[in-house]
Amino acid sequence: MNLSFWEKDSYFSNLDVVIIGSGIVGLNAALHLREKSKKLKILILERGILPTGASTKNAGFACFGSTSELLDDLKNHTENEVFSLIEKRWKGLLKLRKTIGDKNLNFYTWGGYELFDSEEKYKTCHEHISFLNKHLSPIIEKKSIYKNADTHLKTLGLKNVKHLILNTAEGQLDTGKMMKALIKKAIANDISILNGIEIKSIEDSGNAVELKMTDGNYIKSKKVIIATNGFAKQLLPDYDVNPARAQVLITEPIKNLKLKGTFHYDSGYYYFRNINNRILLGGGRNLDFKGETTTKMHTTSLVQNKLEELLYNTIIPYAKPKIEMRWSGIMGIGSQKQSIIKAVSKNVYCAVRMGGMGVAIGTLVGEEVAEMVLE
Repeated sequence: MNLSFWEKDSYFSNLDVVIIGSGIVGLNAALHLREKSKKLKILILERGILPTGASTKNAGFACFGSTSELLDDLKNHTENEVFSLIEKRWKGLLKLRKTIGDKNLNFYTWGGYELFDSEEKYKTCHEHISFLNKHLSPIIEKKSIYKNADTHLKTLGLKNVKHLILNTAEGQLDTGKMMKALIKKAIANDISILNGIEIKSIEDSGNAVELKMTDGNYIKSKKVIIATNGFAKQLLPDYDVNPARAQVLITEPIKNLKLKGTFHYDSGYYYFRNINNRILLGGGRNLDFKGETTTKMHTTSLVQNKLEELLYNTIIPYAKPKIEMRWSGIMGIGSQKQSIIKAVSKNVYCAVRMGGMGVAIGTLVGEEVAEMVLE
């Protein structure tokens, strides 16, 4: 593509900050930069027609961890690491709600349930409720965050589930409305967003950064932020962040749907919720970790068949709705749960590895990397 004088002059000249990735992290980084400086010329580049990774693909859970997820994290991380990360997730959610507003998010705190079909696993989690509540209460500013909810089993219509633990502070939101509101706010604050542009390479000379597009064109900027999360390996091959595909399905509308709230199963590897009287169900990455470590936006029969089995046998055994849509999103994960927010070189920074919690921590991660750029 040959750029015209007008295109170069209006969009690509005298750039102060280029942000690669228009997801929740990239948009919040741009908004924070604008809040701190009205003069910066900020450009966000997105490879897809919409944010390609997970920001417009996720299930809309405003969560910070179920009991089994947190106990699994405590096996591989210190208490301080785990509870500090929960605090970041919680503060990130509060900041997101403040930035956009609950009405624009369709935000509701209806609680999040964890399903147990194993007595042993439930017993372990139940025994740690007091421990988790003790550590989380000062963060969430609420007592009895986790509690037994077995009395809700019949009301929810679930089958083959022995126990429930309720997270009373968990919420839910509309992912599409969230991203539309963030994009609208960015544009209103004179932040340019260009879609359909993929960056092939980045070269930091020390004085400026040159970005090469896949079509052969070059862009120069004083500073660059890489906020591509699950696609980070393409620009940061040596960093501990790998793609993790999450497959999802959604049913047609269901009459008399009993579910309300968000739901987690099998240490968070499966999750579902009611959205406009439909069941949105995702997960199954644990069926094929190797195969799901990919940036291909496909679905597979292995995972989709398991999701359908869970849907019809456990979640909604009293009906058999048709599957209306299927899709996948790409998360960024690694050996550690903490996000990678650092300087890659003198003028290039990255904010990647959301660990499947981008909705919760994306706002704060974006602000943190923006502050590094401003320094």
